Amino acid sequence: MREPEVIVVGSVNMDLSVRVRSLPAPGQTVSGGDLRRGSGGKGANQAVAARRLGARTALIGRVGADEFGAELRAALRRAGVDDSALGIGAAATGSALIVIDSTGENMITISPGANGLLDTDEVAGQAARIAAADALLLQLEVPIAACLAAARAARAAGTLVVLNAAPLPADIGPELLELISGTDILIVNEGEAAGLLAAGGDARRGFDPSTLASALRALGPREVVVTLGSRGAVFADADGDPDAFAGFAVEAVDAVGAGDAFCAALTVHRVTTRDDLRSAVRYACAAGALATTRRGAQTAAPTGAEIDDLLRTATARGSGHAC
Repeated sequence: MREPEVIVVGSVNMDLSVRVRSLPAPGQTVSGGDLRRGSGGKGANQAVAARRLGARTALIGRVGADEFGAELRAALRRAGVDDSALGIGAAATGSALIVIDSTGENMITISPGANGLLDTDEVAGQAARIAAADALLLQLEVPIAACLAAARAARAAGTLVVLNAAPLPADIGPELLELISGTDILIVNEGEAAGLLAAGGDARRGFDPSTLASALRALGPREVVVTLGSRGAVFADADGDPDAFAGFAVEAVDAVGAGDAFCAALTVHRVTTRDDLRSAVRYACAAGALATTRRGAQTAAPTGAEIDDLLRTATARGSGHAC
């Protein structure tokens, strides 16, 4: 079977993480373990996760001309991700400050650095490559204008557009709404779903996730997935019918990167099998669950064989972090 090609436009960060017994409250100082650093950024995480699942992947983004940037580029190459479209920005490489508690839950603060300098000209220079790909995978840790330029190139060529609208900006403007309206598959969590609906004049924060998924289709995406962490995900397909898939029971140790594994798995499964959305969500929930059983972001992304094994043996009900 031909390897699908996934182009990712997104961020590259150095993750600086520390483990604590419990997450600090506002104004509180807590003691933690040793400071660890590792490869991260939602764009890079999703590119590596897609490659691990058998897709040919290339990452369009920026790093700084510094030690972190060189280290992250080398890690992408080792993972088999094409970094030829990864530019050098006139700013420091992006970084993420991560605190993880004993249950695997986390708090993350991003310093965008070079990620914030990715511009539309760089993306336009890769338009032919985007057009030739099977899927374009986007997130919001780089400028929305760059994502929108990529999505326009993909739509013109019939390339599948998958948008993980995270992190959701405080101010949701016309560029983001245009990006969402032209998306084939929109992936958000409950908070992001409510934020998008509120921006569109539909305040449904108190509604159940299935209602949120269906309502988001009014913004234009063909299909919508709302992730629910350990509870799995709900989704609405092209017919607008909501459905749900529960999370897999796993021993979670670190939820960092689980959402990125979910997005990559859903994208790769969809362009590889052409199965319906429910099948892709089930596969993605398994990927997200497995990613929580190991520490780190890119290092925790599962292989296709691992996902297949979980799908064969696990009961899709219970505790753990699925998406």
